[in-house]
Amino acid sequence: MSKLEAGAEAVPGRRGIRHVAREHFKIATELVQPGMRKHSVALFLAALVALVILTPVFEQFSWGEIGVSVAVSFVLCSGVLAVGAKRRTLVLALLLMVPALILRWANHTHPHQMPPMLFVLGALVFMTFVTVNLIQFIIRAPRVNSEVLAAGIAVYMIFGLVWSLAYTLVAELQPDAFVFSNPAPEGRPAPAMQGVTSLYFSFITLNTVGYGDIVPVSPFARMLAVLESTTGLFYMALMVARLVSLYTSEAAEARAEAEK
Repeated sequence: MSKLEAGAEAVPGRRGIRHVAREHFKIATELVQPGMRKHSVALFLAALVALVILTPVFEQFSWGEIGVSVAVSFVLCSGVLAVGAKRRTLVLALLLMVPALILRWANHTHPHQMPPMLFVLGALVFMTFVTVNLIQFIIRAPRVNSEVLAAGIAVYMIFGLVWSLAYTLVAELQPDAFVFSNPAPEGRPAPAMQGVTSLYFSFITLNTVGYGDIVPVSPFARMLAVLESTTGLFYMALMVARLVSLYTSEAAEARAEAEK
């Protein structure tokens, strides 16, 4: 006799049915957790938010590159935890994350021998892998909980981060792909599409704000910006629709269960 059947016999009548239904629902919910631990996705989201907030702060100091590298390493490692519930996914995540992590620190310690483009490519591949897995988790989730909400926000943050890497890559390949309307202050280097500048341009494009201080001029850079803004709009619409449908179905199941 299974534990669920024993629980049903122990709690007679309608209460027994509800007890079994709750146990089934609890098991189904636990099976779709994407991370290695219960709050792995929330930890990954916190790492993403910390990276975005702390990058401009770190860049004000001489040791700022070390701080940014540590924050990036935290994002990469927590990304593995966020999608590593299954053994196969964990192995693939590690295979994609470890090279990106090594390239990041190799570029930090030997910037002249290790071009940043290699890390950008590695990070793009890994973050795309994490994004696909989190979106699958959101689609398959049976109900709305904290992990689903954290995954939805994390995917949106990843969009901004991934496109900032893509803009950095385009600027490396085409130095004149972006035009900066505001000149750099006296005594400071000319603005470049990297670091906090690429993050800034990526997120204002994702949110369709567009202040006009940075303008993509090359065809590929323009198409990237169009694709990002379109992705942001469609993602928000689809995410809200998915969360509403999950909440509605959960409420309908609760009402049906109460009427039995």
